[in-house]
Amino acid sequence: MTTTATPALPVLDLSLLDRGEHDAARFRDALRVATHQVGFFYLTGHGIPDDVIARAFAEARRFFALPEEDKAPVAMRNSPHFRGWNRTGGELTQGRVDWREQIDLGAERARWTDPDAPAYMRLEGPNLWPAAQPELRTVFTDWERRCSAVARRLVASWALALGSPADVFDGAFGDRPSTLIKLIRYPGREERGQGVGAHNDPGVLTLLMIEPGKGGLQVETAHGWLDAPAAENAFVVNIGELMEFATDGYLRATRHRVVSPPVGETRLSIPFFFNPALDSTVPRIALPPELAREARGVSQDPENVISGTFGDNLLKARLRAHPDVAATHHPDLVGAGR
Repeated sequence: MTTTATPALPVLDLSLLDRGEHDAARFRDALRVATHQVGFFYLTGHGIPDDVIARAFAEARRFFALPEEDKAPVAMRNSPHFRGWNRTGGELTQGRVDWREQIDLGAERARWTDPDAPAYMRLEGPNLWPAAQPELRTVFTDWERRCSAVARRLVASWALALGSPADVFDGAFGDRPSTLIKLIRYPGREERGQGVGAHNDPGVLTLLMIEPGKGGLQVETAHGWLDAPAAENAFVVNIGELMEFATDGYLRATRHRVVSPPVGETRLSIPFFFNPALDSTVPRIALPPELAREARGVSQDPENVISGTFGDNLLKARLRAHPDVAATHHPDLVGAGR
C-alpha cells in the first residue's frame, strides 16, 4: 500500500463528558463511530496539563541521553517480566527488526511466584528503574495514574455507547489492570524504513502521545496508509484486539506502523497501554440489534489467534518481539509465540 491523502483521523473532545448528558451522548456516539469505522482518533480535552506532558518528554530525553553504562543495568535481558531498556534494533515485529530504542515500564507489582499459575503470570513483576535517573520513576508513576483515569473514562463510555452498563468491563480490570508505558526514541535513517512494523495492539486501548511537530505514525485504511502526525497535546487513541473480541468485530483493531524519521532527526513517543488483569477474560458484549448486524466477527488468523484472556495475547506478543529475553528466562516457552 502507498501513503494516500485520505482525510485526517477523527478528533474527539473528552471534556464533553463533563458538560451535561446531551454533550456526553454526543461524545459516546462519536466514539462508537470512530472506532467502528477507523479504529483510531485524536483525543483532546483529556485534562492532563501541558506542563505535565512537557515534563514527560523531558524525562524521556534525559533517559535516552544517558551513557550506555547507566542504561545497561536496566536492559530487558535482565528482566523475566520483559521490562526495561532495549537498544536500537532490540525488538522484532513480524520477525523484522524495529529501528527504535525504548524502555518498557509496566504496572509495578511483586513477582508472581505460584508455580502452578498460567505461564502468562510470569509477566507480572517489578520494573527496572535506572539508578542514574531517579526522577524517571516519579514522573512516569504519575503519568500512569493520569492516563489510567483517562482510559477508565473511555472504557465506560464505550460500554454505554455499545448498549451495555457503564461498568460492564470493570470486572476484567479490577484493581490490577495491566498497564504498560513505553518511552521510544526513533533515530533517523537514510532509508526511511521500519521504525516499528505493521501490527495490531493485543489489548483494549492505547493512548499515544507523540513529540510535537513529528510524524511517522501511519494507520492502515481501505485507501492505503494514512499519516497521523502529532496534534498539539492530544493523544492518538486506538483500540486493540480485545475490543474486537468483546464486540464480535463491530469494533476492529486497526493495523498501524511507524516509518523512521529522516537522517539528522529523531522522534520521541510515549504510548500508554491500558489492559485488563492478565488472568481476566473480557466479557462479550450483547450488542443492540442495529449494531450486531454490522459486527464482522473476530479476525481469523491462524498465526494470531485472539484470546479473550489478555495474558494469552500479551505473552504471545512478548515472546515474538523479544526472543532473546524468552531464551534467557523462559526457555520452556520458546516457540510458543509462533
